[in-house]
Amino acid sequence: MKSSGKPVLKNKEKLERMAQSILEYPNTLDLDFNNTSVAFAHKTDKELKKSAWLFGLMNRHWLVGLGAKLGVTAIRLHLPFVESVVKNTIFDQFCGGTTLLDSTKTIQTLHNNGVFTILDYGAEAKETEEDFNKTMRESLRAIEFASKNVAVPVISAKITGLARFGLLESIQKGEPFNAETRSEYRSVLKRLDAICYSAEQHKVSVFFDAEESWIQIPIDHMVTLMMKRYNKKRVVVYNTFQMYRTDRLQFLIDSFNLARKEGYLLGAKLVRGAYMDKERERAENLRYPSPIHKDKAATDEAYNTGIRFCVDNYQYIGSCNASHNTESNRLQADLIVKKNIPRNHPHLNFCQLYGMSDNLTFNLAKAGFNVAKYLPYGPVREVIPYLIRRAQENSTVTGDMSREHRLVIQEMKRRGIG
Repeated sequence: MKSSGKPVLKNKEKLERMAQSILEYPNTLDLDFNNTSVAFAHKTDKELKKSAWLFGLMNRHWLVGLGAKLGVTAIRLHLPFVESVVKNTIFDQFCGGTTLLDSTKTIQTLHNNGVFTILDYGAEAKETEEDFNKTMRESLRAIEFASKNVAVPVISAKITGLARFGLLESIQKGEPFNAETRSEYRSVLKRLDAICYSAEQHKVSVFFDAEESWIQIPIDHMVTLMMKRYNKKRVVVYNTFQMYRTDRLQFLIDSFNLARKEGYLLGAKLVRGAYMDKERERAENLRYPSPIHKDKAATDEAYNTGIRFCVDNYQYIGSCNASHNTESNRLQADLIVKKNIPRNHPHLNFCQLYGMSDNLTFNLAKAGFNVAKYLPYGPVREVIPYLIRRAQENSTVTGDMSREHRLVIQEMKRRGIG
């Protein structure tokens, strides 16, 4: 995943393993994303049973909805048993640990199976300067941690963990700065710059998440400023492109053209998007055209066109295909092989969320591609909003939980456990 600095692979044995895997997969059409033996090789029988139980629960949409409401209420009331229950169930499935050190075992297990880690401090939606500075310091600690661990090439950061939502919204509305908001904005830029400077110095990269469309313009502007400053020699800073938006394919192309014109490398993480219902509801309430594609087919077309664009221009774009969609992952893998690009080229990466789509992640890794898990970590209380959103989003996506559950059950049957 890294274009310079730490080696992509740790030692001679891993180089030999990758060479062998490429021999085993001479053509990506041989990739079998239903190979559960590879997908779950890192899980013990006990862990597999626990995953089956959890995904079975998450298939019940009404239970997820009820659990989310109860979870939020319990956290607000500081009920003592809640953190323990969450820690031993959904937290363990989707998070690496409560601290960086606590996440080390998970990171090492992934790396032993050829999978990198993208560290994501789970706290979000903060509102005070104290909280923003705390998040910045945690990002800096994560960068330092990553610089000492070959398994961690990237950290992830969310701008609303570093800047007030209302400030971003007012900037997008074009409201003029006053003395207070100008000072606040400068503080945000200083925090972003501190993170990107540290990443550049430590030979680590940073993914900045995309967020709601009504605060995305200032996010794009700030991340582009950081790319101009730090992406001269390698891709340090990545912006995120939500391809379910009707304007994002063109924005990807425009961002590339700007980078070429001004002499820096573009960092592009492609996702489908995480706020569809919220975006459509707001557009309807405020009576403006929805920024979201009319249907899944249109989103898929935009996403896959974006993948082709990034692979076609891989010399100048460091990209990450951050998708749980089987066809989008197969498309990029096929393109890499057909174009005779090294499978472990640092500009061409795959990524899935920790705890999901292991059938994609570990089979891509075995085939020799750069693939990582997005690994949230942090205190349980801080990460609960992320976990609730994860459960709600995934339970509303038709088939996702059923697919995860089916594959786990399939592997349990293969092992003869149940």
